[in-house]
Amino acid sequence: MQRRLGFEDPADGMTAPHPTASAPPEPAAHAGGQRRRTLTVLALATAFGSAGLAAGGTAGGLLAVEITGTQAVAGLPIGALIIGQALSAILMAVLTHRSGRGRSLAIGYLLGIAGAAIVALAAVTGSLFVLLVGSLLLGGGNSAVFLARYAAAEIGGEAVRGKAIGAVLFAASIGAIASPNLLGPSSQLATVLNLPALTGLYLVAILCFSAAGLLLAVASLRPRSHGQAGAALLGQRTAQAVSSRQIVSGLGQGSAWTCLLLLAIVNLVMVAVMAIAPIQLDRHGTDLNTVGLVVAIHVAGMFLPSPLSGWLADRIGAWAVARAGALSITAAMVTGILLDMDDVLAMSAMLFLLGVGWNLGIVGGSALLVTSVPSSVRPSAEGIGEVAMGLAAGTGAALAGPVVLAGGFAALCAMGALMAATAAMLPFLASGYRHVKRRS
Repeated sequence: MQRRLGFEDPADGMTAPHPTASAPPEPAAHAGGQRRRTLTVLALATAFGSAGLAAGGTAGGLLAVEITGTQAVAGLPIGALIIGQALSAILMAVLTHRSGRGRSLAIGYLLGIAGAAIVALAAVTGSLFVLLVGSLLLGGGNSAVFLARYAAAEIGGEAVRGKAIGAVLFAASIGAIASPNLLGPSSQLATVLNLPALTGLYLVAILCFSAAGLLLAVASLRPRSHGQAGAALLGQRTAQAVSSRQIVSGLGQGSAWTCLLLLAIVNLVMVAVMAIAPIQLDRHGTDLNTVGLVVAIHVAGMFLPSPLSGWLADRIGAWAVARAGALSITAAMVTGILLDMDDVLAMSAMLFLLGVGWNLGIVGGSALLVTSVPSSVRPSAEGIGEVAMGLAAGTGAALAGPVVLAGGFAALCAMGALMAATAAMLPFLASGYRHVKRRS
C-alpha cells in the first residue's frame, strides 16, 4: 500500500494528500465536482440525522414524567442529553484526528443509536436511571448533526466555506422542523410494536441515525483510484494527534477565543428564551396546537435562512454576519420586553427573529472559528466550541426559570438583550485587548 504524505493546501488551509506519480493532481473542475458530491452526501446524512433530534428534545421530558409521575424530573433527560452532546463532541474531535471527519460523525450517530435503544428499554422497564444513561448517549447523535457544519466548512474550502456551512444547516432544517410532528404517528407505530407510545420518536431516531451513519461510513471509505479531491473526502485524516499545549497555543491565535465566546452567548440567549416561551404562551391561554406552531416558526428561523447567511459570510465576511446575528437577537429581545404576551402574532415574530439571529450568529461564528485556528488543531477547537455551546445552553436553561420568577419574561429578555449586545461588540473588544497587549 502506498504511503500518503501530507502537505498544506494553500487554497483552503487543510491537510491534503501529497500527489504522487501514480496519483497526479486532479483538474480543478474534477476536484470541485468531487467536493460538491461529498458535500451532497454530508447534507443528505445531516437531513436524515436531524430527524432524530426530536427524540431527546420532545419526548425525553414527557417520558421521564410518565415513568416517575412527577414533573420535577422533566428537565433531567434534556440535561443528560446536553452533557452527552458536549462529551461526545470532545470524543469526536479526537477521532477526527485519527480516522477522519466522516468516520467520527458516523461514530457519533452510532452512540445516538445505542442511546435511543437504551431509552426504549427504560420506557419498558420504567427506570429513570436507564433513561438518563440512554439520554446521555443520545447526545452523540445530536453532536454529529451539529458538528457536520465544520466538516462542510473543510469540504467547501476558503472560497465557499460559508455557503457549505449554510447548505448543511439548511439540510438539518428538514428533519428539525418535521420531526416534532412525528410524535403522534410514531406513537402509533410504537403501540403496534407493543412498546410504550413515547418510544416512537426514539424508534425514528434509530432509523434516521442509522441511515445517516451508514451514508457517512460508506463515503469515508478511501477510493482505490486516484479520484480524490484532497481534503474534500470525508475519509481523510485531518492531522496527527495534537497535545493540549498545541491546542491552547492554537486557540490563542487570531480571534478564536472571541469566536468561542460569541457562539456560547448566542446559544445561551436562544436556549434561555425558548425554555420559557412555550410555558409563557400556555399560561396566557394559547392552545397547544398554536404553541407548537409558534415553536415551529422559531425553528424555521433557526435553519431556513442558512443558504443566505452562508452566502453572505462568503461575500461580506463572517464577522459581519456574526455581528448581524447578535444585533438581530438584541432587537428580538428588546421586542420581547415590550410585547404583549397575549399577542401570539407578535410573539411569533419575535421568536422568528430570535431564530434568524441565532442562525446568523452560528453560521458566522462557525466560519470564523474554522479560519481562526491552524488546521492541525481545528477539530479540537470545533469540539471545544460545541462544549462551550452546550455549557451555555445548560446555563441558559437553568437561569431562565429563576429570572422569570424574579422579574417576569421581560426581565429574561432584558438579560438576553444585554448579552447579545455585548456579543455584537466582541470584535471591537478583542481588537482593543490585542492593542493594549501589544503596547504592554
